[in-house]
Amino acid sequence: MEREEEGNLEILLKWASEIGISNSPISLSDRSCLSSCLCHSLFVSHFPDAGGRGLAAARPLRRGELVLRVPKSALMTRESLSKDQRFSIVVNAPSSLSPIQILIVGLLYEMNKGRSSWWYPYLVNLPRGYDILATFGEFEKQALQVDDAIWTAEKATLKAESEWKEANPLMKELNLKPQFLTFRAWLWASATFTLTEFHHHFNIIIPNVESNDVKFYASTLIKISSRTLHVPWDEAGCLCPVGDLFNYVAPGEEDSAHTLDLEQLDSHSQRLTDGGFEEDVVAYCFYARRHYEKGEQVLLGYGTYTNLELLEHYGFLLNDNSNEKVFIPLQPEICSSNTWPKDSMFIHQSGKPSFALLSALRIWATPRNQRRPASHLAYSGSQLSAENEILVMRWISKNCNCILKSLPTSFEEDRFLLSAIDKMQDSCSPLELRNTVASSTAHIHAFLEANGLQDGEDVAELLSSRKTKREMDRWRLAIQWRVRYKEILINCISHCSRVIDSFTPQNI
Repeated sequence: MEREEEGNLEILLKWASEIGISNSPISLSDRSCLSSCLCHSLFVSHFPDAGGRGLAAARPLRRGELVLRVPKSALMTRESLSKDQRFSIVVNAPSSLSPIQILIVGLLYEMNKGRSSWWYPYLVNLPRGYDILATFGEFEKQALQVDDAIWTAEKATLKAESEWKEANPLMKELNLKPQFLTFRAWLWASATFTLTEFHHHFNIIIPNVESNDVKFYASTLIKISSRTLHVPWDEAGCLCPVGDLFNYVAPGEEDSAHTLDLEQLDSHSQRLTDGGFEEDVVAYCFYARRHYEKGEQVLLGYGTYTNLELLEHYGFLLNDNSNEKVFIPLQPEICSSNTWPKDSMFIHQSGKPSFALLSALRIWATPRNQRRPASHLAYSGSQLSAENEILVMRWISKNCNCILKSLPTSFEEDRFLLSAIDKMQDSCSPLELRNTVASSTAHIHAFLEANGLQDGEDVAELLSSRKTKREMDRWRLAIQWRVRYKEILINCISHCSRVIDSFTPQNI
């Protein structure tokens, strides 16, 4: 399998070089580099703890340096797909399908062609499966435990199923083979093209602003997903061969390396992070977002995604995600007593209540006849009194505890379960695997039963199947998500206790 993947990658890089994808300033007439389009500044490497296969710096790279150029002719868009006469006639007929549905159909149409597809060297290198929420089975969905998360997963599946049914007549008209007409195939193609929006931003230093909760930035809206990139002429976006080998990083340390002063925000500097389609060179251009040393992984930037959003759109999550949030139930009176948007009232991944949540609760905990004069202090981030702050912290702590107690498993049980799953996945022999399962928790046995293990069947044989391995990976992701969710609640309870303890009797 590894040799096959390496061979496919070599074919992709040679094909990419031949069609003008390059990160080299040399002319294509220089044949010494045609075996790979990444000869000048990048090379493909494996980063097991940071996204798997990705692109590394072949030499020291400067921030803002062009690292890859993909010509428009190489992008998979509705326009380029329509060069196929049959596809063009069918998809240009009156239809209620969205642009992204048409693009998904186009991907399946090219897959249907097999080796005769012009994009075959690229298509054969696409992932064979994804772990986005829409692919979660009922067992994995319920493993999320939190109602909002379960509902998000269910909505994702229902949306994908509805779009598949709408597109089915078109796919049949294109005479796609049966395997490309299935909901499973649609989920795969949809996951490849799933479109979402994020704000890619530059932080701007503004004097005299000290609140950690308030970030000021200039933003450029970019549409992006697992592999889809934004292009100005098509709202559905495009697939970008080789460009989608970059792995991504959430805002954090990567962004801090390019915090800008207001004077620096000219049109040139704004384009020097990550990249976009540039009309003057008729190509999608990627730039280094910071300085990279030789061998370092070169990354592109995410927007401010929570872990649930990362699962929904990308099929992974981050253990240390500065954008993670936990929302706790708020009484209607709390929301109506202030002007903060409800989605701004949450608990940070560190366990600290957000600026808006603290402000709202401080106002709510104030007697009605005193709220108006107290509001300006609360909106500025000030504590109103020791009694008020203690009341707020106790309320938050109590609600966090209630949520934790309402969930089927504890934080400690989930950590133990993750460890048991890791042991199963790392088992080297059928005997070792059977022994691991025999000593595992009831949750492991529930997973095996949900995946069709019958009495007397060999556990090792079941877990050797690609389907079961994929479902175990998704189950593990669901448990990882709820572990992080519970950890934030636990951290918040500890934070509240520290604040309460900071008020001595003399302060009250």
